[in-house]
Amino acid sequence: MTDFHSSHDWLEQELADTLDEDFELDLEDAVLSQEIARIYKDRHADTIDRQVYFRELLRLQAELIRLQSWVQHHKEKVVVLFEGRDSAGKGGVIKRITQRLNPRVARTVALPAPSDRERTQWYFQRYVPHLPAGGEIVLFDRSWYNRAGVERVMGFASEDQVEQFFRDVPEFERMLVRSGIRLVKYWFSITDEEQQMRFLMRIHDPMKQWKLSPMDLQSRVRWEQYTKAKEEMFARTNIPEAPWYIVEGNDKKRARLNCIDHLLGLIPYADVPHEEITLPDRVFNPDYERAVLPEELYVPQKY
Repeated sequence: MTDFHSSHDWLEQELADTLDEDFELDLEDAVLSQEIARIYKDRHADTIDRQVYFRELLRLQAELIRLQSWVQHHKEKVVVLFEGRDSAGKGGVIKRITQRLNPRVARTVALPAPSDRERTQWYFQRYVPHLPAGGEIVLFDRSWYNRAGVERVMGFASEDQVEQFFRDVPEFERMLVRSGIRLVKYWFSITDEEQQMRFLMRIHDPMKQWKLSPMDLQSRVRWEQYTKAKEEMFARTNIPEAPWYIVEGNDKKRARLNCIDHLLGLIPYADVPHEEITLPDRVFNPDYERAVLPEELYVPQKY
């Protein structure tokens, strides 16, 4: 009976730790000014209840683990692109997708600006090495669609280069699909007012100021140019083999749940056979005596 109760207490503690981890990730307004925090909460008064959100998130993350097992077992290849305006919530949903998955199976790719050498290569070349092998899931936090968005709007690509991209990308993606890759493309959509509020939150939060770059601030100035670029991108790259899916992102919590639920619905995963896991007994050597290590090797216990 004692063992049962101690195991039960241990499981309760593990669940509490799990929820704490989710809660840490969910601290969106850590050091915000009182006024901005109040305005933001007023604008999102109808957001999903926190308990409901955590319960659904854990349920969906359990399904993602089943998906991971299926991908590994069947040597499937999955690529998910996350696109959208700055601060639209792409990084948040990627964190929740990968939070409980094996990083050897599910990995995130967020490439920096191309080097001088990469600028002379075939445009898609630097993305190809990051594509999955069998049994892998790759999440692109921004992708080759940079050319249709930020590179075009900010003048880093000429109109000829953009036109070449639009001619090439449908066939490139068809090639990926023909090779056996399951390709999913998400666009996270937020309003002008919501982006403004999120930028203000980042400006006033020392823990988030690193997320704001000069490019992000320019995206505010060129909002309409980004909108026109996005509309043409959808019109010319929404192909049957790899359609676009738009995630309404003004409510971060709902966006995360809706996106994960939708992704799970696109892939016909199922349970796969698992070997039963048993913990082997420890081998005790009566002649072994654990050495006492020098005190200076230990990290000081400040907490």
